[in-house]
Amino acid sequence: MDGRPVLVCTEYEDATADLVIAELNRRRVPVLRFDPGRDFPAPVVLAARVEAGGWGGRLSVGERTADLSAVRALYHRRPSPYPTGSGEQAARFAAHENRRGLGGVLGALPGCLYLSHPQAIARAEYKPAQLDAATRVGLTVPATLITNDPMEAKAFCAAQPTIYKPLHAGAYEVEDEPAGIWAAPAEAGEVDGAVSHSAHLFQAQVPKVADVRAVVVGEQVFSARITAPPGVVDWRAEYQSLTYEPVACPDVIRGALLRFLTAFGLNFGAFDFALTADGAWWFLECNPNGQWAWLEDAAGLPITTAIADLLENGASQHE
Repeated sequence: MDGRPVLVCTEYEDATADLVIAELNRRRVPVLRFDPGRDFPAPVVLAARVEAGGWGGRLSVGERTADLSAVRALYHRRPSPYPTGSGEQAARFAAHENRRGLGGVLGALPGCLYLSHPQAIARAEYKPAQLDAATRVGLTVPATLITNDPMEAKAFCAAQPTIYKPLHAGAYEVEDEPAGIWAAPAEAGEVDGAVSHSAHLFQAQVPKVADVRAVVVGEQVFSARITAPPGVVDWRAEYQSLTYEPVACPDVIRGALLRFLTAFGLNFGAFDFALTADGAWWFLECNPNGQWAWLEDAAGLPITTAIADLLENGASQHE
């Protein structure tokens, strides 16, 4: 029996990671779960030593310990950010040391498969880089403008039906309640000087009949057609009204998705496409750490099994 552990870095309440951990437990694959941003320096204890073959030593979480030289895979799911140490100088110094110390060791484990590497995920979260990579691998991308110039934005919106969407899907609160900023139509007459306050992403609106989410795990692609009520621009705002069905991913799209992941050094990606009446797939974005658990149930896609297979076997062309 292979006793090498899988490290799972995620927040405390993560039902998606729970599915994968349960499957690994069923297979008797050792798992060490922790949240680097919250659990270090306690209860996580690090004692890492650089050796001829790479980093060795131990990582302990409570009473459980992993040999750093024998980590099978690291599942970088959705850990909490490392604290910024915004208080006194000593706290700020410690926060930066923790991020570069523990985070640095976790990102340099010898022979470890990363799903995916934290630095690769961070690089792939930039939408300008995504759109550039998508065009380079042969995907069809809507006309896009990123600007803080109101006149440029107004002219772009006047030229064709346009949507605005944020460059970062971070937390946003309205009256102390968490809220999402969804993609929404942008009319030329609505554009004003507020555009100059930050970068804005405007994109030609695709005349879609449905959406597709394609979840790529290693070399496997799982796709689902998502149908929303007429007039809905961003399906994420209408979860209660959606219907799902599995859909075959065309070979040309599959090849482009694998090349996209390779370009960023990723082993996972959740891709969103707009599907038009002529069957064309229009690339919208890729979440390098996107959600998929609800789609597994809704469309009958065996994504948990695929992720567990990759973490257990520790091999991928995107390693």
